[in-house]
Parts: sequence; C-alpha cells; structure tokens
Amino acid sequence: MRRAVRGLSGPGPWTRGPVLTVSALVLGLLLLLHAEITDRGGLGSLVETFLPWFGLLVPLLLAGALWRRSATAVVALLLPASAWLGLFGGLLLDRSEPGGDLTVVSHNVNADNPDPAGTARALAASGADLLALEEMTSPAAAAYGKELAASYPYHATRGTVGLWSKLPLSDVRPVDVLRGDVGPLAKTRRAEDLPVDPPRALRATVATERGPLAVYVAHLGSVRLMPRGGFWTDSRDAGAVALARAVAAERNERVVVLGDLNGTMDDRAFAGLTSRLPSAQEAAGSGFGFSWPESFPVARIDQILVRGVEPKSAWVLPATGSDHLPVAARVGW
Repeated sequence: MRRAVRGLSGPGPWTRGPVLTVSALVLGLLLLLHAEITDRGGLGSLVETFLPWFGLLVPLLLAGALWRRSATAVVALLLPASAWLGLFGGLLLDRSEPGGDLTVVSHNVNADNPDPAGTARALAASGADLLALEEMTSPAAAAYGKELAASYPYHATRGTVGLWSKLPLSDVRPVDVLRGDVGPLAKTRRAEDLPVDPPRALRATVATERGPLAVYVAHLGSVRLMPRGGFWTDSRDAGAVALARAVAAERNERVVVLGDLNGTMDDRAFAGLTSRLPSAQEAAGSGFGFSWPESFPVARIDQILVRGVEPKSAWVLPATGSDHLPVAARVGW
C-alpha cells in the first residue's frame, strides 16, 4: 500500500489506468443519472432494484487504481463515492427514536411455507398491533387464523392477503392491484378468456385511540427475468399505479401501506407512492433493511409506507418458514 501511495507522486500516475478512470466516471454517472436509463426491457427497474450494490464497485476500482498507481483513477473515484454516499449514506446511520403508538408488521408468508402455524406464532411473539400477511393459500389462511386468534381478536382477509389487528376493523374492501389482462400473453387472448385472479390487496379502517387509521395490505405482481423479454415488470407496474391511485383517493389523513410490493423504493415504478408516502425504513430504520431472499437478502421488496403518522423506528424480524423476512415499524402521531 505504501509503495502504491508513493507511486502516485510522480508524473506517470496521471497517465496510467485510463480504463479504470473511465470505469469510475461511468459508475458515477450511472448513480447520478439512473433515472434517465431507459426502461425498455425493464432495464431501468433492474438497475434501480440493485442500485445500492453498485457501491461495492468503488473499493474494487480503488484497489485497481492503487495497484496500477493511477492518480487519475483515484481522483475519478470521488464521483461515484460521493454519488453513492449522497444516495445511501444516510441509511448507514441509526435513524430510530423512542416512542410510538402502534407496532405494525408485514410478512410475505410464502405459499409453500411448510409451517404456517410456526410462522404465525413467531409473528404473534413480535407484539405487533397490526399484522399484515401476504401470499396465503386458502388452507394456510385457516392455520394462520387459528394460531393468531388469541392475540388478534379482529381480522380480515381478501383473497391471498390478510390483516390481523388488536384494534377494531371496519370498512374492509378489496383493492384491485392485479389483473388477468396484464402480461405477454394478454394481447393474444380475448378478455372473457382471461383468468380472474383472487384479490391481492385490501383496505381497512383501524380504530385507534388517536382516531381512524387507513391500512392497505398489498401483494403486487411478480417480476420475471426473461431471456427475450428482459426484466418483465408489467403486472407489478400496473399494480403500483393502481395502488398509488387508491391511496391518492384515500380521504383519511392517516395511512399505512403494508406489503410485498415486489420492488425497492428506488424503482421508478413506485414514484406515485413514494411521492406521497415515505418509507418507514428509510425514515427511521438502521441500514438497508433488506428482506428478500431470506437466505441472503439482497433487496428490500417488503415495504411499510406511511402518511399522516410518524415512523419512530423500523427493523427486520428473524426468519420464519418463508423465503421473505418480516419487516416491522413503530409509528406515532
């Protein structure tokens, strides 16, 4: 290392490593201008999904620059380093604070979960006041309901999503966020032949001591990495627009959105939501809060978004029998 640093003092280092220099500049521009990347084939969404991980290229390029004794590359690396810190540096800090009135938890429990009862017990042990579950099958929904009944006297399910609450619920209704007419095959099929999907989102009013709280539970469409079609997000994107429209029309000032949105909040597809509802993790969490996949989390696609209430803390719960990790937040008035 000392040898490499000494090598930077002569004139030669300013002409070495042109490839490293260009790579550093391209990386910096990608971080700064990611919103300008075309979304043809889902490229923009794919880049934004894993945008935080591009920061790992900075120390790798720095090591290469020091090895090549390239002063130009070292200076060029200031651009991506500054851009990454500007985007994500704040997430490295603990932004939580004490207090709060309600604890909310969201969990994609996985349709293939081998132990629904065990997952339900683990979630109930979190002490959450509101518990949102996504990707429930009909048999599993009965198992969750049985295990959660003692701790959560109020609950509502619509299709594959459900909300369990320690507080009374009212005005429960489904929200249309997934249609059978979205996808590569839809263009070749008649509307009457398209499948009717069970609801994957609901809206409910929770009666709290501070007044009514509107809660949305959603599981947006999946994304697919297809050899010819690229990063296919049509169903997810349509659901994001529908959910944003429903939240925009919500008359209650206090809103919490819980669910597996199959995307990170850096993804442009969620601009309609993030412009109105900040992420509890970004506002009051510690770290990135990655939730998927459970074995080695690389992205936070399970979200808690709020409006009219203040996130006090946010965290990720231990693994259950699902391929997602549960996410939690404490909110206050």
